[in-house]
Amino acid sequence: MAEKAVPTGLGLTPLDETFRQDPYPVLQELRQREPVHHDQDLQRYFFTGYDDVKSILRHPDYWSDPHKSREDSFARFLIRGEDEEVSMLLADEPEHKRLRKLVNDIFTPKAVRVWHERITQVIDSHLDNITGPEFDLIADYAGPVPTVVIAEMMGIPVEMHNDFKRWSETSVKIGFNPMPSDAELSEGTEARAALSDFFRDQIEQRRRQPGHDLISQMLGAQVEGDQLTDTEIINQCDLLLVAGNVTTTDMIGNGVKALLQHPDQLAKLRANPDLIEATIEEVLRYDSPVVNSGRITHAQVEINGCPIRKGESLSVSLAGANHDPSV
Repeated sequence: MAEKAVPTGLGLTPLDETFRQDPYPVLQELRQREPVHHDQDLQRYFFTGYDDVKSILRHPDYWSDPHKSREDSFARFLIRGEDEEVSMLLADEPEHKRLRKLVNDIFTPKAVRVWHERITQVIDSHLDNITGPEFDLIADYAGPVPTVVIAEMMGIPVEMHNDFKRWSETSVKIGFNPMPSDAELSEGTEARAALSDFFRDQIEQRRRQPGHDLISQMLGAQVEGDQLTDTEIINQCDLLLVAGNVTTTDMIGNGVKALLQHPDQLAKLRANPDLIEATIEEVLRYDSPVVNSGRITHAQVEINGCPIRKGESLSVSLAGANHDPSV
């Protein structure tokens, strides 16, 4: 009997029920059978081995900007024809270094530490609101806490928090969905436009009356006379929503789930709360809130014996690499 085909296309995304429930056996099968997998359904090369993932992410010449990929590639497909400036996350050098310099002082550990007391208050208030014997971890705690914290750090008025949360959640949905429905795409596009208009209005307000929030700080950031444009500030705000909001929610959810499924580890942490930092690091490896990343080939290359054309999408499975038994 012929061997079944390896998982590919949507079978390597959360849109597939098997993958969503437990991606690790799927990734293990792919790592064993095709460590360099040409996913022709989504037009990308998919890597699951630790060494390949590490070398691709650290390669100094590969691109991050999806506009540089081939017209039919996965990276280009995800931006859906948009020609807007990319955020720092997807910028290549020298633009990446320029943007990073401009925001670096705002996000140093010392600069962020001033928010510690307020973040603790937000956390305590949400915990205090949980009174019953059972509660929904995501809806009652892991979801709202990061949104409120980021909104406050940006100086967004309390009366706008619900709109801000709704727009941010809806816009993020289509960003991670390779096959959104027409309705989802329409809702996501409207939410992104609303967020962009909202941030532009917030920027104008800060110009008239600067504060101590992140938007005010980004407006005032200067390096050798260079400043962030309004569009770059909006992109940075959008990036914060993805990098700080969704990932934090998912990390809390994944972490609590992992501890409940491993009561011996939960008992160790309860007995010694100083293990919390190591616990967070292990949760990020064991069940990362970010399962994939990617790069784009800058030239014709060969990876693990496989020739790959210039401009191809390289999708690297962080989840696969973090469960590679060879490491």
